[in-house]
Amino acid sequence: MRENATALIGMRVYTPKGTLLGEVSNLVLDLKEKRVNGLFLDYTNPDLVENSMAVNIPYRWVQAMDDVIILRTFPEWVSADSRKSAL
Repeated sequence: MRENATALIGMRVYTPKGTLLGEVSNLVLDLKEKRVNGLFLDYTNPDLVENSMAVNIPYRWVQAMDDVIILRTFPEWVSADSRKSAL
């Protein structure tokens, strides 16, 4: 596990199928519990996310992390409507 959460900023995030989703631009933190709750991506792959809009990936979706982040799950397509409920 990483000791410094800010080291996640700038890491590339890939879907379970190996498609680049985007790069971590910020973190969603639970300050009380001192843990990362989500990865915020400002710009995303337009083949996966409508208009390349920003998304918050729940940290529980992370499967593996080293030089890159691999997700255990990600929707086939994220639209403005689906983002409200799915992410």
